Amino acid sequence: MPSYEFIGVDVAMEWIDVCYLSDGRHERIKSTKQSLAKFAKQANDAVVVLEASGGYERPLIEALIKAEARFVRVNPRQAREFARATGKLAKTDKVDAAILARMGKALDLVPSPIPDPDRVRLADLVARREDLVAAIQAERNRLGTSRDGWVRREIQRLVATLEDHLKAVEKEIARHIAASGSLLEQARRLRTAPGIGPALVAVILARLPELGRLKAKQIAALAGLAPQACDSGLSRGKRRVWGGRADIRRALYLAGFVASRFDPTLAAFRARLQDLGKPPKLAITACARKLLTIINAMARDATDYTSAVS
Repeated sequence: MPSYEFIGVDVAMEWIDVCYLSDGRHERIKSTKQSLAKFAKQANDAVVVLEASGGYERPLIEALIKAEARFVRVNPRQAREFARATGKLAKTDKVDAAILARMGKALDLVPSPIPDPDRVRLADLVARREDLVAAIQAERNRLGTSRDGWVRREIQRLVATLEDHLKAVEKEIARHIAASGSLLEQARRLRTAPGIGPALVAVILARLPELGRLKAKQIAALAGLAPQACDSGLSRGKRRVWGGRADIRRALYLAGFVASRFDPTLAAFRARLQDLGKPPKLAITACARKLLTIINAMARDATDYTSAVS
């Protein structure tokens, strides 16, 4: 990778804090469209390192994409662990920006590929769907604990309204994929795999653009499905999956569960693990990881799924 200047950016709701690693300069910039566009234009010869910030980072990323500037979005947990490893225990916006710049340089972070506009919009639609699903579940939980008749009727009306909105979003997701030349064929191919329904297809297309571009172990780690060692000296701890993209991990776990019941290859794989004494949850997680490996190969080779894949 060429040698780039690294710029750390800590994102807040109303402003961004910026640290230029080359000279240690800091500045705070208001999160207006014009200010972010100006910053992005100035940063197009550098790599901007920022954290995923619950959506607050989206206007900045849009400005960076428009300016064709390089950027890397990192996991906040990894950034905090890097800070602790370098002895920086304080946490302020200014400190966080400096840590991100140093992290980019120390780890030689590779800029993210410029996202496909169709995939960006799909990600927004998927996020909206997830919000509605969470809101419906929350209201149903309240319904289960409410005793007043009027309150229960209000909750039921609200749930019905939210469900109507959810149907509209799901319909728009399907329409958007069908209208996108870059997404339609990928969606069709994914649907040939067991356990992969419309909701998971949308999540994978929106949240896992690296599918087909990485090796099996790399894509498993990215999705949080790679078992992590926990050994020390002569002690050998249990391997556990953690980290990565939690939404992808959750979705693939459900897909692995369904696929391991109905697909002969994955059903035999799960049975073999459980015959060896592996707990059901571990066996299903292994099926999810195997399913991810399979669809990663499908995306790489532009092939549909067959049960003979092993």
